Amino acid sequence: MRIKTIEKQNIVDEVYDQMKTNIVSGSWKPGDKIPSENQLCQMFNVSRVSVRSAIQKLRAIGIIQTRQGQGSFVSQSINDNMVDNFIPKMNLSEKEILDMSEFRETIEFKCIELAVQRADEEDMLQIENALNKMIANKDDYKKYSEADFEFHLAIAKASKNDILFMVMKNTKDVFYHYLEELNRVLGVNEESLQGHIEQFQALRNKDSARVKANIKQGMDENMLKIRERMGR
Repeated sequence: MRIKTIEKQNIVDEVYDQMKTNIVSGSWKPGDKIPSENQLCQMFNVSRVSVRSAIQKLRAIGIIQTRQGQGSFVSQSINDNMVDNFIPKMNLSEKEILDMSEFRETIEFKCIELAVQRADEEDMLQIENALNKMIANKDDYKKYSEADFEFHLAIAKASKNDILFMVMKNTKDVFYHYLEELNRVLGVNEESLQGHIEQFQALRNKDSARVKANIKQGMDENMLKIRERMGR
């Protein structure tokens, strides 16, 4: 079994790739029980969040099956071609993702600027509650995505601008689908969680520039990952 310590920035993808390699190479055979989360954390020298996200991605494409109280197992009849074909496909076009980025930099960033000036303790509590829901649901990309949208909507509400809040609220279907697709295909990773924690802290410190820079960095990194998957 080939295992190497993870050092690259994109930790979840690295764990995912190494686990997939062990399956394709036959180190982990169909039906085999894979190492426990604690063992994988030690093998890769990464956090439990990263390991769980990688397992979640493998489970989503049918390579890994998790049995309650027993652990995770390699699915039956796995081969190289199947693994390559099981890579999750993004159900959003590049233009749709870029359109959402432009929307966020125009509407959401203005909400952030106003929220920093106008948010009260009740607003900050709602934002924090959404953040805590994200942390609690980091192993379920759908629930995580719902809480992710609630986090950004709470910031819009804190702007105290009813029109901006209404615009954000009315984009729920599109915005949530965008977040859900990113989290489904790229996986819920530690960088995403940490980014939202830093955004909340920056809001507390009334630093709108830092909040916007953090979101912009996340959007740019996600776009790079998606283009890599598209072979660009």
